Amino acid sequence: MEHIQQKINQLRNELRTHNYNYYVLDNPTISDYEFDIKLKELQELEENHPEFYDANSPTQRVGGEVTKNFDTVKHEYRMYSLDNSYSKEDLLDWEKRIKKLVDGDVAYTCELKYDGASMSVTYENGKLLRAVTRGDGIQGDDVTANVKTIRSVPLQLKGDVPQKFEIRGEIVLPFDGFNKMNEERIANGEEPYRNPRNTASGSLKLQDSAEVAKRPLECLLYSMKGEDLGVATQFESLEKARALGFKVPNEAILASSVDEVLEFVNYWDTKRHDLPYETDGVVIKVNSLQQQEELGYTAKAPRWAMAYKFKAEQVSTVLNEITYQVGRTGAITPVANLEPVELAGTTVKRASIHNADQIEKLDIREGDTVFVEKGGEIIPKIIAVDITQRPIDSEPTLFITHCPECNTELVRTEGDAKHYCPNYNGCSPQIIGRIQHYISRKAMDIEGLGGETVGLLVKEGLISNYSDLYELTKEQVIPLERMAEKSADNLINGIKASVNIPFERVLYAIGIRYVGETVAKKLAKHYKSIDNLMQASQEDLEQVDEIGIKIAESVLLFFSSEENLSIIERLKQFGVQLSVSEEELKGQTDLLKGQSIVVSGVFEHVSRTELKKLIEDNGGKVSSSISSKTSFVVAGDKMGPSKKEKANNLGIKLISELEFLQKIKKT
Repeated sequence: MEHIQQKINQLRNELRTHNYNYYVLDNPTISDYEFDIKLKELQELEENHPEFYDANSPTQRVGGEVTKNFDTVKHEYRMYSLDNSYSKEDLLDWEKRIKKLVDGDVAYTCELKYDGASMSVTYENGKLLRAVTRGDGIQGDDVTANVKTIRSVPLQLKGDVPQKFEIRGEIVLPFDGFNKMNEERIANGEEPYRNPRNTASGSLKLQDSAEVAKRPLECLLYSMKGEDLGVATQFESLEKARALGFKVPNEAILASSVDEVLEFVNYWDTKRHDLPYETDGVVIKVNSLQQQEELGYTAKAPRWAMAYKFKAEQVSTVLNEITYQVGRTGAITPVANLEPVELAGTTVKRASIHNADQIEKLDIREGDTVFVEKGGEIIPKIIAVDITQRPIDSEPTLFITHCPECNTELVRTEGDAKHYCPNYNGCSPQIIGRIQHYISRKAMDIEGLGGETVGLLVKEGLISNYSDLYELTKEQVIPLERMAEKSADNLINGIKASVNIPFERVLYAIGIRYVGETVAKKLAKHYKSIDNLMQASQEDLEQVDEIGIKIAESVLLFFSSEENLSIIERLKQFGVQLSVSEEELKGQTDLLKGQSIVVSGVFEHVSRTELKKLIEDNGGKVSSSISSKTSFVVAGDKMGPSKKEKANNLGIKLISELEFLQKIKKT
């Protein structure tokens, strides 16, 4: 029996090596036929000896596992989006901001931005544990079975492997493979796929992993996340990932200035057309991981990275009609309905015009030939009008005066770019939009309930606001279109489970205008409960960190509505979390209330992230730069000399990590 196990292990190691040579190095050392013979031999041995099963054996690449529902998994390390830049000036401004916050020379790693589906893959003890889609950056879908079929994703790593870590990458479909797939589809009389990116993304959500295995997907890796990775820079982490067996593109370079970055951008803006994959720009990252940590993150993106987008593709087409959409806040958005046109691999039929000012500025009219661009935004936009093609009988566009849905006269406050429908409680798209926002992933994340179903529930008179969701019964929802018993169960169970969503997300979910995720967190942290928030005055609200007049007025307006107060009261009765939990409150104090604190350097006892959390848990504000408003600096090892000098010049006290921990009694 021992010799059989040895033979199985020998074949697995051989096949892993051949797989790596072929799919990662692009340098096969045996023929496809020889590879298939070895694979078949291993399959037979594994079938006859199931006691030697290994989930990461090369035989598992062929797929076969069927996933009906993809589990939602929270990312251990959040997957942020990137800020975009389009010019040298944008990059120079970014560099200026960086150099204000960190000491010493700053080098940059420049990598090509591949256009695919973002993925986070976790490895433990050198073996693939889990693969999760980006999702909303906080949580995504577990697509492990499908990702295991991708030959360039190692199932087992080699070399000096960290005990546990995540690696980020982009699942892409090379042009050659995409074209072959489309040739087959056309030959079979099927519609060809539109573009490689959407096809790659769609492949990951196929239920049968055997179908995914047939698609020539690849995974290009670009970032490692974890503790004790044994690297000090981004460029080193790329080299480390390559040594562990990952497919890491070779195009990345180390640059010491924005001019060198732009040389890289200009070179690849032309040469990218020779690459086997879709690219839409360059990602520039501060190379030092210590400087990255010091720079930290905004609510949405790392301060230490920037995407430079290649010039967006433009096309011209005819604008047939301007229609108007009503959003959940009552905002009216004009939409250009276009003669269908191909743009960046998709057929574009509609484009956003944003607001009345945009229509006036570009003098956009129905019947015009317009130029459409798909830049940093997902939705295409009109950037210019070809006046030479304008019909003789053309007339200027008059923005609508009444809501296209409920016919209420629109309002536009001074300084606001948008028109609004004020019929808050009687305008159908606003009612549906508010409930759709409430159930969305970043808000209450109600599983089993989608936007279309919300529309049906409102249309059928089963709900008229989000508190009504908690009174729905299975019997009421089963008769709905496309609703089976199982999906009805999922919907009701998803609603029940949402009462456990923490207060900060509930506050975001209830849809106060201008209160996004970040503002909701600030308000939840400051007021601790919805009752405290409801009693706050305008002056009180404006004292909260980053809360201005506009947000304060919006909060007061929301809670001045009897309808809203009634909904909040009902949410309380249904057990929705409308205050910070006891568990979260534990350990929170006002010791540092009103103090602005800078954290700088490398720390021994707690991580920088933990330090920042301790400051916030004790009522303080973490600031990224030293100013006259700074209360004190927690100074670690390798704190930059210019920061020290600035603190000394301003008379700001420096305290050590241990002194800080003593201050908040955490030693």
